[in-house]
Amino acid sequence: MAASSKDTSAPRTTAQIEADIAGTRDRLAATLDELAMRVHPATVAAQTKAKLRAAVEQKAGKAYVAASGAVEQVTSKFVDEDGRPRPERIVPVALVGIGVVLLVASAKRRRKG
Repeated sequence: MAASSKDTSAPRTTAQIEADIAGTRDRLAATLDELAMRVHPATVAAQTKAKLRAAVEQKAGKAYVAASGAVEQVTSKFVDEDGRPRPERIVPVALVGIGVVLLVASAKRRRKG
């Protein structure tokens, strides 16, 4: 079983061997060029930037969905099913808000005075 898996019926000529070597050399050069491009700092930086941008956009999208859901939930507390305001819930919250603003303003006046 000394025979190889290649067809050895006709011996290869020097020109065929040189052509094979040239083809192999061209493929090797193309592979090395591709590897050099892949590990070039500008390429690595661009890939990292793209991955980071995608991650930030994904987080921002999730945050938007969460905030939108929270706003919808709060809004549902202050309007009825028809979309009309519910004064019995809005007025107490507004009064508390006004009270907080007055307390903060009063505290600032005391510090200045």
